[in-house]
Amino acid sequence: MTVKITEKMKFSPSFDYIDNGVEHGVLSPFETKEMILKKGQQIAEGFKPLTCDIKMLKDVPVKLRDGVTIYTDIYLPTTGEKVPTLIAWSPYGKSAGTAPRYVNLFNMLGMGEKWNSGLTKFEAPDPAYWVSKGYAVCNPDMRGIAHSEGNTTMLGSQEAEDGYDLIEWLAAQSWSNGKTALTGTSYLAFSQWYIAAARPPHLTCINPTEGLADGYRDLAYIGGIPDENFIERLAVNHVSATGAKREDLTKELQAEPLATADIWQDKVAHPSEITVPAFVIASYSNTLHTMGTFRSWRTLGSKEKWLRIHDRQEWPYYYDEANTEELRRFFDYYLLDKDNNWPDTPKVRYTVIDFEGHNKTDIPAAAFPPAGSQNTRYYMNGLARTLQAQPEAKDFPVKYVAGGLPGRTSFQMTFAKDTQFVGYPKAKLFMEVDGYNDMDVFVWIQKLDKFGNVLSEFVVPNHGAALQDFTQEGASALRYKGAWGRLRASMRHLDDQVATDEILAYTFDRVEKLEKGEIISLDIVLSAIGLEYKAGETLRVVVSSKDELGGVMPGTPGGQVDNKGVHILYTGGEYASYLQLPLMTTPAN
Repeated sequence: MTVKITEKMKFSPSFDYIDNGVEHGVLSPFETKEMILKKGQQIAEGFKPLTCDIKMLKDVPVKLRDGVTIYTDIYLPTTGEKVPTLIAWSPYGKSAGTAPRYVNLFNMLGMGEKWNSGLTKFEAPDPAYWVSKGYAVCNPDMRGIAHSEGNTTMLGSQEAEDGYDLIEWLAAQSWSNGKTALTGTSYLAFSQWYIAAARPPHLTCINPTEGLADGYRDLAYIGGIPDENFIERLAVNHVSATGAKREDLTKELQAEPLATADIWQDKVAHPSEITVPAFVIASYSNTLHTMGTFRSWRTLGSKEKWLRIHDRQEWPYYYDEANTEELRRFFDYYLLDKDNNWPDTPKVRYTVIDFEGHNKTDIPAAAFPPAGSQNTRYYMNGLARTLQAQPEAKDFPVKYVAGGLPGRTSFQMTFAKDTQFVGYPKAKLFMEVDGYNDMDVFVWIQKLDKFGNVLSEFVVPNHGAALQDFTQEGASALRYKGAWGRLRASMRHLDDQVATDEILAYTFDRVEKLEKGEIISLDIVLSAIGLEYKAGETLRVVVSSKDELGGVMPGTPGGQVDNKGVHILYTGGEYASYLQLPLMTTPAN
């Protein structure tokens, strides 16, 4: 039967599945069959011709432990040899590689279509490449998606069980060598944390490429601030041809505002339970995935694990030819038993961003933060609006009207010598609100050049006017502007079982409204950072009542901010607010 937690989930009707061979890709019309896709064939106009013959097992039924049948497409070499399987677990349509919505998205990002064959499930490996290298690729439609039976859930134990069952079914097929791996970006990454933690016996290794790890903390209530908008964007992918229902996270968000609710507890990944080898890909720039990816890396139970921190958005990274070749070295070692010296790969490779076209990438290290990273406090001077090594003896409060102009305050320091910060920053703010009982506080670390200009960099190929428009105050996953964090004051309670001085964590199990005249301590976790400042350049930290980075993707607003009155930030004496940064004592070259 389905897992017990589904009884507490809230469901809505799924969206209609339009099976016209266009909306969900040219190969989407349902038919269980075997077919041969020939070398040189073009799946659709604009896509890369196939480089080898491919056996496609289309709409293959797979029965799960509760009797529900899901359907999957499987791409195989025609050689007849037993092969390992790469699995792309998500709700994004197994045949949707040529779907207009994805074609339009990748064109908007400047990637086009020629990087893939059109067989590529969204955010998944391209079967044309991997089949030519001796792999099978499995693209399932999860429970409730398209023609798959059952009702769709999002994250948690139901997906873990279903993924487990699919892995074990695949390993038992006559064409399988018994080895499987999970790979892909975003949803296809965070589903890995849940499935791998269930420990399917035939899961050999995983490759999570940027994915959140906690449905409450990383998606529904980042910093305790609700965000229905991006959830609604995800929900439109829950389409059914069978009248299935979809788990409605918006309804759950509204009904269960605390992380202790069973529904949210089920959506907490437990990477410590994962034991298989893992090649984890992260970046500093993804406002949806960065926090969860680094958190999962820190707690990952695998003895054999690697972290690579890159400087692009996940899709250009994942489909880059050189990066795909490196991923194949990882898979070849564990899935094909090739002696290619993969274990000699540095355990950590990190990046230092400079926003000026001279990023330092693939810096090897034994850990993250790397050796030489030292947590250093920079205190806020309310009078001079500067950051300094020592706190002011006397307090000087700084005020701003929440939501007004400018609706923020900031502090700066200009460097006399080249300086790097690599690791986990945080902010300690002593604050009060006049005229309300709560505060949403946003913190943003910027880099200013020697002329005072705020710097940022695109992490996708398209730098055109439309992307400039979208990313100026939104689409934060496409343009990196610096480390960030946010917190609702009433949700500020720290989790003493998890939080450290370096890395903060919250219980999100209570609401503590502010009393009139009450000065509170806000400990705000900020996203991991690798940032370089040259002599004469300036670091600015912004404390704001507004989500100045905006929503994650174009056309999607950010969270629901609840701010009124006047925010007061204290900056000295017993209320010495500060920014803690991971200063590199021996900067990387």
